[in-house]
Amino acid sequence: MTGLHVSKADGARLVLDDAGGDGAPVFFQHGLCGDAGQTREAFPADPAFRRLTLEMPGHGGSQAGDPAHYSIARFTQDLADAIEALGAGSVAVGGISMGAAIALRLAVTRPDLVRGLVLARPAWVTAAAPDNMAPNAEVGALLATRSPEAARAAFLEGDTARRLAEEAPDNLASLKGFFSREPIAVTAALLRSISADGPGVTDAQIAALSLPVLVIGHARDAVHPLAHAQALAAAIPGARLARITPKAVDKAAYVSDIHEALGAFLKDLPR
Repeated sequence: MTGLHVSKADGARLVLDDAGGDGAPVFFQHGLCGDAGQTREAFPADPAFRRLTLEMPGHGGSQAGDPAHYSIARFTQDLADAIEALGAGSVAVGGISMGAAIALRLAVTRPDLVRGLVLARPAWVTAAAPDNMAPNAEVGALLATRSPEAARAAFLEGDTARRLAEEAPDNLASLKGFFSREPIAVTAALLRSISADGPGVTDAQIAALSLPVLVIGHARDAVHPLAHAQALAAAIPGARLARITPKAVDKAAYVSDIHEALGAFLKDLPR
C-alpha cells in the first residue's frame, strides 16, 4: 500500500511505499533515478519486517518539486520527517546506492532515529563527486544539452560506454535506461546534481558510529565499487561486510544473496 508525505523543502507530495503488516518497520531507500520497485525486489519477503520506501522528489510516483533542492541532505531530511511522522521511534534504515548515502547521513545526523543501518552497493564513502559517479554525470550533461536520441547516441559512441560494456554491463544497462526516463529534464537534473553531491559526513563521524551496521557489495560494478563497501565496513566499528553475487554475473543469485544478507542482519537486531 502507499501513502503520501509532503516535503517541507518545497511542498512536493512524496509517495511512501509501505508493504504493510505488523512486522518491525524498516525504511529501505532506492537509488538514483530508481523507485520503490528496486527496494521491493531487494527486500526479503518476511512478515517479521515491514518495508517502507519513501520515493524521493523526482523519483517513482513522487512529485519532482524544485530541482534546485535536489541533494542528499534534502532527501535525508525528507526521510527523517517521514520516520518521525510514522511515530515508530528508532527504526532500521538502509538503502541501495544513493539510498545508502541517505541512510548513512541519517545515522550520523539523526542517531535517535536509527537503530540499525544497511548500506547496500554504496556509491560514496564520504567524499563528494567520486570518480565512480562520473558516468551518471556524463549522461545528465548530455540529456541537458541534446535530444534524448542524440544524447544516447553520443554516449554509446564514447569511451565510458565501451569501458562499461566490458567491466560492468549491468551499470551500462542502467545508464541506457536514463535516456528514456521521463520527464527528461528531471532525470538530467537528478543525475547532474546528485552525482556532484555526497553524503556530507566526515571520516571521523562514521568512525564514531555506534550501532549495528551491514555493508553489502559486489564486484563487476564500476558505479558502486566493491572497494567503497570494503572501505565503509573497515571504517565503521563492528560493521559486517557481505560480499554477494554480482548482478552482471547472475541476477537471480544477486537477489537471493541480498535477501539472505538483509534477512539475517535484521533478525539479529536487538528489539
